[in-house]
Amino acid sequence: MAGVGIGLAVSGASGVSLGASIAGFILGLALMMPGYALGATGAGDVKFMGAVGAIVGPAMVVSAFLFTAVAGGVLAVAVAIRRQRLAATIAGTGRLIKAPGDAKKEIRSAGGSSRFAYGPAIAFGSVLAALIG
Repeated sequence: MAGVGIGLAVSGASGVSLGASIAGFILGLALMMPGYALGATGAGDVKFMGAVGAIVGPAMVVSAFLFTAVAGGVLAVAVAIRRQRLAATIAGTGRLIKAPGDAKKEIRSAGGSSRFAYGPAIAFGSVLAALIG
């Protein structure tokens, strides 16, 4: 997908220059790397946001990232409710806020019932950013 974004930039079809496409790719990767380093997101999520940046450029990828964070929060609450884990999820979030130095350990110790696919949040947040501007 990043190649598509750069290809669109080269052809002039995207309205984003080649330099902006490359900068957006790098910024998209950089925005997602802290979450990956903590174990909160996967490498596919990092590459997906990089690809979004390659398509929309650096200015829009920041908006896409912010909208993605909100969409991810809404999705996390919905998943927690569906799995009947809302209280546990809120408690875990409270522990992360109270002791951010322990975030990596807290995130990595979370079981599979605390995880969900983040790709839909990236897709929704990115489309919303593109529509709203």
